[in-house]
Order: sequence, then structure tokens, then C-alpha cells
Amino acid sequence: MKTVIPVNISFEQLLLMVKQLPVQQKIKLSKELEKEAIGTKLTRLLKSLKTKELDLETLTNEVEIVRQAIYDKRKH
Repeated sequence: MKTVIPVNISFEQLLLMVKQLPVQQKIKLSKELEKEAIGTKLTRLLKSLKTKELDLETLTNEVEIVRQAIYDKRKH
């Protein structure tokens, strides 16, 4: 569960505080920020790909076309 603590500091102040952290805590913070960014990007990507025009049959047909092309390429 995420805990939200309201604080009134500027980005510059936050950056100064982060710079004072030991290296291991900076690494941990970096990994946490990266996880959050990846989650946000993945959510946006999934929303952009969501469509009602794409069904299982269409996907299956496209997969078979690509598989056949790969097979034909390896055969020659």
C-alpha cells in the first residue's frame, strides 16, 4: 500500500535531500522510480493497443502468416 505524506518542498529541495543519501539508498530509490515509470509506460501502451476491431481470429491469422514467412525464409 502506498502512503502519501503531504509535504511542501520544491524539486530542488528534494534533489538536495536525495544527493545526501548513501549510495545504496540512492540505488534503491532509483529502482523504485524505474518500476513506477515502467508501470506507467506499460499502462499507456496497453491503453493505446486496446481496440474492438482486433479479435482472436485476426490475431491467429496474422501469427500464421508470420510463422509461414519465417519457415519459408529458413527453408531457403
